[in-house]
Amino acid sequence: MKTLLTLIGLVLVLEGVPYMAFPEFMKEWLRQLSEAEPDRLRSMGLAALAAGLCLCWFAQRSGLFE
Repeated sequence: MKTLLTLIGLVLVLEGVPYMAFPEFMKEWLRQLSEAEPDRLRSMGLAALAAGLCLCWFAQRSGLFE
């Protein structure tokens, strides 16, 4: 549970940094996202999901982090 809460906290920190550092850019980027086609958003989400799963799998299977 401690690791899960730490992970959620880290995700929130990483999500908040661009909004704090570049608020104007993020507003423009969010406007562009809201105008994007649903299929494009779906494919971007699938790519992000696949990359995240691959990263988790690699971190768990490799001996680099022991």
